[in-house]
Amino acid sequence: MFVVLLRFAANKSQATDHMAGHQEWIQQGLRDGVFLLIGGIQPGQGGAVLAHNTTFDDLQRRVAADPFVAHEVVSAEIIEIAPNRTDPRLAFLAG
Repeated sequence: MFVVLLRFAANKSQATDHMAGHQEWIQQGLRDGVFLLIGGIQPGQGGAVLAHNTTFDDLQRRVAADPFVAHEVVSAEIIEIAPNRTDPRLAFLAG
């Protein structure tokens, strides 16, 4: 399981120019079953993605393909989490 932090970077002002591609990137991650949750880092500092069902290397490639990352609207940090205890509703993340 992974947390991807997408913090605004040098080209934040170009976000509107790349928003459509970024939104498509998000939708593709959801369709592929890799993204579980997408949300904003408050207050207005960027975004975060909870991802699973992928490898670190594949996720790195996927993140690099985000237009926001490619155009340095955000900088990306991928944090890998090895779940060992979960609420029963999230048991699928541990296996």
